[in-house]
This record gives sequence, C-alpha cells and structure tokens, in this order.
Amino acid sequence: MDVSKAQELFRRAVTGDDAAAMREGLERMLGAGEYGGLSPEREYGLRRPDFVLDMPQSRERIRGRDAVRAMQEAFPAPAPVITLRKVTGARHVWVAEADIDYGGDQSQAVVILELDDQGLIAGETRYYTQRFEAPAWRATLAEAMD
Repeated sequence: MDVSKAQELFRRAVTGDDAAAMREGLERMLGAGEYGGLSPEREYGLRRPDFVLDMPQSRERIRGRDAVRAMQEAFPAPAPVITLRKVTGARHVWVAEADIDYGGDQSQAVVILELDDQGLIAGETRYYTQRFEAPAWRATLAEAMD
C-alpha cells in the first residue's frame, strides 16, 4: 500500500475535521479488509521519527518509530486482526475504538492519536480492554450492543 494516500487522508482529517477521511486512513494503515492486514512497514511510514507510544495499563512508553517497528516485528505470529468500530475527533486529536482478534482471543482497544500538520502520527495512547458479561441487575436498564 502506498502510505502517501493514507497520509493524505490524515492531512485532510486534520485540516477539515473529516472523520470519514480519518477512518479510511486508519483502515489503510491497519490493513483492514482489502488493504492486506497489519504491516509494521506501512505504519512506520505514517509515524513521525520522534513518535511516542504510551500504553498506560502496562506502564510502558516506547519512544521513536524505529522502536515501535521493532516491537511490532517481534510480535508473536499471527498478527491480530483489527476492526474499527468508531472514529471521532477533530483537527490534530482523534480517537478510535476497535475490536481486536488475537486468533480467537477477543479484545477491544481505545486509541488516542495525535497528528501533526503533515498528517503524520506524532503520538498514540492505547487502552486495551477485555469483554465481560453484564450483570443481571442491569438487564432491565440496558440493551445489548453488537
């Protein structure tokens, strides 16, 4: 995939508050559907050299796109499949909600993305969750989500 197309979509999202452009850019970056699966190389091209990744739940900070790429390349196979559920934001800050399939082990993530004026990702904060069954006492108050 040509990273310049995803970067252009990110730039359009930053300058025009275009959520559809941000969603398509993220789908391209994450290799959703027709875009061929996760690719550390593709993501590398969409991050600034001084990119910072924070993962508060594990109390980790990874500095630099080179270090993030090395982490991704060391990830045990198979790579997870990520499905975007929701993308919202404006200008330089966007939030994505996603379902993650680690080969049958299901999880969710909320990712906060910070972009620069060129449409490159400067920072990212990831929060991971595990699904759980809703308690019975809320059954009359809530409806099931897909």
